[in-house]
Amino acid sequence: MLMGHAAAPVPCRLVAAAYRDEQEAADKVVRLGPGVDACLFASPVPYELARRSGVLTIPATYVQLGGPALTAALARAALDERIDPRRVSIDVLTRAEVEEAYADLGLPATGVQTREESGATGTVAGYHERLIRQGATTGALTCLPAVADRLTAAGVPTVRIRPTSAAVRTALHTAALLGAHHRLEESQLTVVLIEVPTLREPVRRAAPRYWRDELRLSLHRLLVQEANRMNAAVWAIDDHSYLVTATRGSMAAATDGFRVLPFAARIRDDLGLAVEVGVGMGRTTHDAETHARAALARTQAGKQPQGFAVDREGRTLVPAPRMPPQAPGQGRPKGVEVLARLAAKLEGGDTIVDAESAGRMLGVTPRTARRLLRTLVDEGLAWPLPPNRTPQPGRPRQLYRLIVEKLGPR
Repeated sequence: MLMGHAAAPVPCRLVAAAYRDEQEAADKVVRLGPGVDACLFASPVPYELARRSGVLTIPATYVQLGGPALTAALARAALDERIDPRRVSIDVLTRAEVEEAYADLGLPATGVQTREESGATGTVAGYHERLIRQGATTGALTCLPAVADRLTAAGVPTVRIRPTSAAVRTALHTAALLGAHHRLEESQLTVVLIEVPTLREPVRRAAPRYWRDELRLSLHRLLVQEANRMNAAVWAIDDHSYLVTATRGSMAAATDGFRVLPFAARIRDDLGLAVEVGVGMGRTTHDAETHARAALARTQAGKQPQGFAVDREGRTLVPAPRMPPQAPGQGRPKGVEVLARLAAKLEGGDTIVDAESAGRMLGVTPRTARRLLRTLVDEGLAWPLPPNRTPQPGRPRQLYRLIVEKLGPR
């Protein structure tokens, strides 16, 4: 923190987030929230823990413990008469980093034991202690403060691998540049194109025109409400499509880091409409709109819905999932099970259902069936169709098209 302002290449404000254990790193990132433009971790261990937890939505880096830091630790180890630097155990650092440092010093690394993965304090400390007991090593070099304390208490010759001042300055320099670039990226122009297939279809004689006009007005009003929340602007392009201009930062916040379609959930819940969305970024309005049209075409072609955004370089933006993929043997998601049960009872190839018919097939109340159908929509296993308006009073019947193709061959 004291070195920060002198090392930063651009003006910046440093925020300290201290922890007692590296396992707290992810929680610290969440607590800082969107108030920071980049994260700098004290070592690769907390960085990797935060990355694996999926909380890193901004640029991040860490202070290197290889190179000069490892060389300095080896120099301190050489001063300890109990330790032979050619026969030690080293944790966290990669084998390549270790061999490079030893090659720079002109020392052989064949007698050096390495453990690249981190872990619980007891597990890592046990790794070093076991090698000492077996006579395979003469001491331990560790990147983990808690491990160093435990090994020292156990009488194991131990040297902490600490970041050098030069490594800290370099890391601060990198983090400041990443933060400045992220700030520019967040203010980058973003265009969202929204098309409504229902309004794009030709008017049927049986369908009253006033209903379509009412739907357009309701949709435009909804989009303006949502856009106001993100300081965006809305324009109607034609009878069935709209254009929204925003910044990348506001759009990322509204889409959970480009993981969910903007506006789609609200339009579905309030108006019962399915929409097609494309998001594009660019250095100019023209570039951003061109990329948005490319993303929209991708959506309309039925490709993966996660690719609804295109960055300013023209690349499809597919964020990494927050949660790790489901392990084999854990069973299918609930939505898939519901879809499979409904598909087994469909007759004549008809895939259109409502809450009442789905309830009869599943043996549940219409209210429960309505909730299950919404679950299918959320999981991309069904599409909500426009409400079936009839002359009779009361709530219009909501229809859903089941995407049974996602079940694969049956």
